[in-house]
Amino acid sequence: MLRTLLMISIVLATVLWTGHALALEVAEAVITTAVVDREPVDEVEAFPIQGGKLYCFTRITGAGEPTTIYHLWYYGEQLMSRVELPVQSPDWRTWSAKGFLATGQGSWRIEIQDASGMILRQVSFRLR
Repeated sequence: MLRTLLMISIVLATVLWTGHALALEVAEAVITTAVVDREPVDEVEAFPIQGGKLYCFTRITGAGEPTTIYHLWYYGEQLMSRVELPVQSPDWRTWSAKGFLATGQGSWRIEIQDASGMILRQVSFRLR
């Protein structure tokens, strides 16, 4: 009986520890003007609207198996784009991009969500 309880405790502790250790997290999230060699070249908080394109670079850690994240690009409160991005390993770098026309000046944000829609992180920037 004691041996069975000990085994159950060990299995439960292992499951709980592993689940916690492999929790999906955003280790890094930046708005950048380019991604080179799978790294952001800079980090911007304000960007001239005639500048063209911005990237949301994201490094995800803790994926125990392949999964998906989403980048939701918002202009104010209006959803402008939803990008599905695969996550293939426990330490994965990925990014999405958005081009900007002569409109869209003001506050933007990107919500980074997991496959279930839970918001993992949010990053903001302004177009001026």
